[in-house]
Amino acid sequence: MTIDDRSQVPAARRVVVKVGSSSISGDNAGQIAPLVDALAEAHGRDTQVILVSSGAIATGIPYLALDGRPTDLATQQAAAAVGQNVLIYRYQDSLDRYGIVAGQVLLTAGDMENPTHRSNAKRAMERLLDLRILPIVNENDTVATHEIRFGDNDRLAALVALLVDADLLVLLSDVDALYTKPPQEPGAAKIDEVAYDDDLAGVEIGSTGLSGVGTGGALTKVSAARQAAEQGTAVILTATTLVAEALRGERVGTWFAPAQDAARTA
Repeated sequence: MTIDDRSQVPAARRVVVKVGSSSISGDNAGQIAPLVDALAEAHGRDTQVILVSSGAIATGIPYLALDGRPTDLATQQAAAAVGQNVLIYRYQDSLDRYGIVAGQVLLTAGDMENPTHRSNAKRAMERLLDLRILPIVNENDTVATHEIRFGDNDRLAALVALLVDADLLVLLSDVDALYTKPPQEPGAAKIDEVAYDDDLAGVEIGSTGLSGVGTGGALTKVSAARQAAEQGTAVILTATTLVAEALRGERVGTWFAPAQDAARTA
């Protein structure tokens, strides 16, 4: 179905939710539980939910006794190998409260570009959803290289939303919405809604990341939102702390209206 406005969000058949590293790692690791609460609420009304979660590298950093995010590829891969295991455990531990089972799906950009790998990924996720499993998708940072990486999971989330023909994509960060300029600057005004053909003229799109552990920002989120909306998937950009309200169709964040004449094909 095509979600034309927020009031239809609770009736969405399939939803992709993306959460960034800064929202669920380090001091914010405690946000996993309320995030899971919101996902479980949607799951409980028979919405099929896919979570795209960053955070493997950020989660692995403390276990490698590093002072900050590594800059060399090999150490990033090592941190991801450790962190992905811990991250999935944390999610499953929280999901156990609802009797929901998670399924881990790790992808590279090459997987989404290769028709065979793409078809395999789609088939696996479709079957997981049919079995009422909650897929948790992340970039396969352990094997990805600089040349083939998504660069951020906002783009990955948009591609996953298109792959599974999602009705709604929810992009979460540490900022509650898109603003006309970086929200910490004087005169910044919240943007409530973006038409699919709005060029956002005059909007100063800067970084939203404050923690230094992620790779995304407002620019990547807007780009991902446009990519999904142009293909007929509605998008909400909001803060991780507002995910429950967003999935209930409440007026939070920034709404990116979907194109009405998009040919939705995976």
